[in-house]
Amino acid sequence: MKKIILVGLAIFAVSTSGALAAKKTTKPKAPAAATTTVGAAPLMLGQVSVADRELYEKNQRDSGMKKK
Repeated sequence: MKKIILVGLAIFAVSTSGALAAKKTTKPKAPAAATTTVGAAPLMLGQVSVADRELYEKNQRDSGMKKK
């Protein structure tokens, strides 16, 4: 009986220690100097152009989809 309780307590301790450790991690804060705006970035591979975005929104309106 004591062995079952001891094993259960050990399993509980191990399973909660990982969850508690995960809660303590935080994202690093961005430096204050990086928040300044410089203007429009050049069009890069993988980015959506303004015309493409407008066409996408127009097609959604025409099809009757609601905005997110």
